[in-house]
Parts: sequence; structure tokens; C-alpha cells
Amino acid sequence: MQYIDNIIFLILLVAGFGLFAKSLLKIYRNIRLGHEINRTDRKSERWSTMARVAMGQSKMVKRPIAGVLHLFVYVGFVIINIELIEIIVDGLFGTHRFLVSVFGNGFYSFFTATLEILALLVVIGVVVFFIRRNFYGVKRLTMKELFGWPKQDANWILIIEFALMMAFFKMNAADWVLQQRGVLPALGSFPISSSILGPVFSNFGDGFLHFTEKGAWWFHFVGILFFMNYLYYSKHLHIILAFPSTWYANLDKKGKFNNLDSVTKEIKLMMDPNADPYAAPAEGAEADVPSKFGAEDIFDLNQVQLLNAYSCTECGRCTSVCPANITGKKLSPRLILMKTRDRLEEVGKNIDKNGEFVDDGKKLLNDYITKEELWACTTCNACTEACPVLLDPLSIIFEMRRFLVMEQSAAPQELNLMMTNVENNAAPWQYNQADRLNWASEN
Repeated sequence: MQYIDNIIFLILLVAGFGLFAKSLLKIYRNIRLGHEINRTDRKSERWSTMARVAMGQSKMVKRPIAGVLHLFVYVGFVIINIELIEIIVDGLFGTHRFLVSVFGNGFYSFFTATLEILALLVVIGVVVFFIRRNFYGVKRLTMKELFGWPKQDANWILIIEFALMMAFFKMNAADWVLQQRGVLPALGSFPISSSILGPVFSNFGDGFLHFTEKGAWWFHFVGILFFMNYLYYSKHLHIILAFPSTWYANLDKKGKFNNLDSVTKEIKLMMDPNADPYAAPAEGAEADVPSKFGAEDIFDLNQVQLLNAYSCTECGRCTSVCPANITGKKLSPRLILMKTRDRLEEVGKNIDKNGEFVDDGKKLLNDYITKEELWACTTCNACTEACPVLLDPLSIIFEMRRFLVMEQSAAPQELNLMMTNVENNAAPWQYNQADRLNWASEN
């Protein structure tokens, strides 16, 4: 019976990480539903971009207050959970504060004091964020698209993080009081918990403090496992997926759109009478015409675009700078990514149920994202520039527009008129080609 705690701990540990691995595999499978895209060039630039943007939070601090608070929460929460190593060892082997044997008393005291200061910064950050999100009225955080689950999810994350930090302080405060009484060896330094909770806990007996310390320890451990598995259902997947998203980000200049090799080949053949229509395609080019131009559903998007959908933080920085949205249009770049993720999840559940995807009569286009949203976009790239983790909602909009134009000939009348003029007059305007240079003679 003396090992019952260790056995329960092991079962929870294996179950927690097992479920987490299962969720990650499901996300990986869903992302692979998109077609492959080669983003392995310029590796050194990609590594530095990931380190600077995902780890260094360089784009977050462009809005200083939110950026610094986010840095508090991000750095504090990540570093504090290094203590998970100590919790795992203590839980499996019944030790107490294992890391002191690795760090030594001096450095371990510095380590625990640092964790306490970071935990306090996390608490400050999540409290400010909760007030800001629910009572301060920041427009991008109170838009209709966040009603319901997105808002609840953001609040639950903040509450969970607050609860975990408070359990951390309770555990340390009870431990500190027991150390002062000589019941436990003096290990570590706890400047925050000893100052705030220490005087309160000093009024209780050793038995209650042992119970409090152990209860907070278990709560912290189970809470971390719960938080880890909750990520699959939450926008906070970006904690993990921001790293691959920034590594696979489009490093080309903003506004540079991809050309279809098959279309480029046809145009070259049309414009060059000496071109060989039977020549082998250039290296890396498509040999055949693709089965579909553009994107109608998530299967037509590439894997990086689907990764972007899962990585969206729903912060709304993209939407807040979108000129179409600012002027009252229906388009919200954030919602483009959220709807893509919703459709991707729906397809994933379809596969889970049937073993393979069974046509459900739905598409990303029209059922999730409307033509009105797509054509409201000015392709200014403000959304991609504003995103703190380099996501690219514009690329999804562009591919869906491409489908409408090239597969369904469903461009708005204004664009059809412009393209007709380009075809007939070699200019967007409707006049005779012979009159093109009249402006020069008028000056």
C-alpha cells in the first residue's frame, strides 16, 4: 500500500501523455489532408525566423502593453513547467524536491525564487487579460465572431492558468512553513508565497499543512495534464504549433502570389510561336494540368495553410488592420482561419466515424466561407503583416478566388469587364488599342 500514490501517479502520467500524443497524431493526420508544399528552402533563415518570432515573441511587442503581458505569461508559464520534471521524478520515486540533488542548495534556492517571481508575473498577466477581454471593451476581442465558444475558451484558459499558479503558491507556502518548523528540510527559497500565504498558513497545524501541500501538488500535476489535453480543443494550440508555423512561413515578399506552372506554360506557348509544346517541363514544375484550379474545400489547400488554421491564436490583430473589415465589409481574416479550422475538424470527425472521408455534401466554399467575404479582400497583405505568428489567411482567400474564377467563371461583373478589356484592348479600360497613346500627343 505504500506505493499506491506512485502507482496512481504513473497511471495518470501515462494516460495524460498518451491522450496528448493521440490528439497530436489526429492533428497531424488532418493537416496531411492538404496537398504537399515544399517549404524546406532557406533553412538558416527559417530557423532564425522561428527563434525570433515564435520563441522571442518579436511581433507581439509591436503592441507594447499586450506584448509585455503576453511575454510574462508565456515565459513564466513555460519556465515554471520545467518543474514538471521534478514533479514527475518525485511522483514516480517518492522523493521530495528532487532537483536540489541536481542543482545544489544554492542554485536550487535561486531557481525556486525565480519560479515564484515568474508565477507572480503570470498571475498579473492573466488577471489583466481577463479584465481586458471581458470588461475593457477592446473591439477586436468583443466582435460577434468570438461569441460563444471562442470567448469561453479564452476565459477558461486564463482561469486554468490562474488556478495552476495559485496551487503552485499554496504548495510552496505550506512547504515553507513546515521547513520553518523543522518538519521538512530547508530546501529552496519562496519569496512570494512565504510573504503572501506564509503568515496565514502559520496558524494551522502540521497535519493540515501536509494535506495542503500534497493536495496542491496533486492539483498542480493533474491540472497540467488537463491543460495539456485541453489544448486540442482550444485556440491555445498555438503554444505548440506556432513553432512549425513560423518555420514553414512564406518567406517571399508580401504580395508575391504563386503562379500555376501549367497556366504559365500555356501562356508561353500562346505568346511564343517558336515554343515547343512537347518540351519536358522545367525541373520542379508540374508536368500535367492540376485536377482542380484553386481551392473549394480543405483538401485543395496546402498543408501549411491547414497548419495555419490550427495555429490561429484568434487574437484579431489581422482583422483589426483589415481595411475591408474596418469599412464594414463582411470579411474578417481571423474568421477565415477559424472557419477553415472548423471545416477541417468536421472532416476529421467524418474520417474518425467512417474510417475514410465520406462526402457530406459540404464544402469550405459557401458552406463556411462566402463569396462576399472573399471578394471583399483588397489583397493588401495587412493581415499577414500583422499576425504575431506569421500566418497567411490571404493565401486561403486567394486560392478560393482562383477556384471561383478558373473553375466556375464566377468573378464579379466588374472583374469580368476588366479582364475582357485586357483581352481585347490590352488595358483595363474600354477603348480602342489604336487610341492607347493619344495621351502622349495631348501633352
